[in-house]
Amino acid sequence: MGAKAPRRNQKLKILYLLKILKENTDEEHDITLQEIMTLLEGYDVTAERKSLYDDMEKLKDFGYDIIMTQYGRSFHYKLASREFELAELKLLVDSVQSARFLSEKKSAALIRKLENLTSRFEASKLQRQVYVSGRIKAMNESIFYNVDSIHSAIGEDRNISFKYFNWNLKKEPQLRKNGERYKVSPWALTWNNDNYYMIAYDKEADMIKHYRVDKMLEIERLAEKREGREKYKAVDVADYTKKMFSMFDGRETKVKLRCYNSLVGVIIDRFGKETVIMKDGDEHFTATVSVAISRQFFGWVFALGEGVEIVGPDEVVDMVRDEIKKMAFRYLDKNL
Repeated sequence: MGAKAPRRNQKLKILYLLKILKENTDEEHDITLQEIMTLLEGYDVTAERKSLYDDMEKLKDFGYDIIMTQYGRSFHYKLASREFELAELKLLVDSVQSARFLSEKKSAALIRKLENLTSRFEASKLQRQVYVSGRIKAMNESIFYNVDSIHSAIGEDRNISFKYFNWNLKKEPQLRKNGERYKVSPWALTWNNDNYYMIAYDKEADMIKHYRVDKMLEIERLAEKREGREKYKAVDVADYTKKMFSMFDGRETKVKLRCYNSLVGVIIDRFGKETVIMKDGDEHFTATVSVAISRQFFGWVFALGEGVEIVGPDEVVDMVRDEIKKMAFRYLDKNL
């Protein structure tokens, strides 16, 4: 009888061997040589034991951490280490799942790809992580590609144009500026309050502005080079996002806060360790911070109750009083 015809995927044997080891083994799970041969058959590949020994050695020489253990006359193999440890993958999965700027569909797709970086046994542990969240997710599926387009424009030093929308009462996107395209010079992307923002220079306004990436549509890279380099250089992006409460615009002002000592951690977490903090009696301290004055900032202060008081400057204190009067008028019994 003549020799058997070679299998269709025979030249891919070592690649399928590596695939089998990645999918079916880890630090706690191994596989026998016979099981490997059976799985290779499923990929239309035949292998003799001696050739598999040689392939294992080649993979080890290439840098794969393949461990062989002998139990009686049976040899067991496993891929003991990988690019990512299970704990690292869990952290990445949790980050993807909790990111509001990613839609549910895109989060699920990314998590499936992360699962491919470990064995099927450990992938099941990652899958259980998916159900931790249940948070509100982005509804604009194009955000993933928006981020890529903005990064490309920054890398190519080019302006972009786009349409921008808000949600209306019908829960439908409503274009701002009657659908007119925005034209800006993108300089950075930042993640703040679970949302992605683009930091850009608006030539018409001659100032640095920010835009929610998930509310941008139909991004186009333009031929013109970016502008506003000096304006952007004057901005510390980390400091900028720290001052902009929920990224709402407002006039930047130095504000003095009087706080209970127990809230020093809250102030440092929000404004940083470089914040000027002065002792004020036994139970209080004062902190001087730069913030963009807005209702969002006042709301943050009100949420801390009697623990924080805005004590200066006078014009900001007056704004707080006016805001409190408006709220009181809305909620108090008008007949009192």
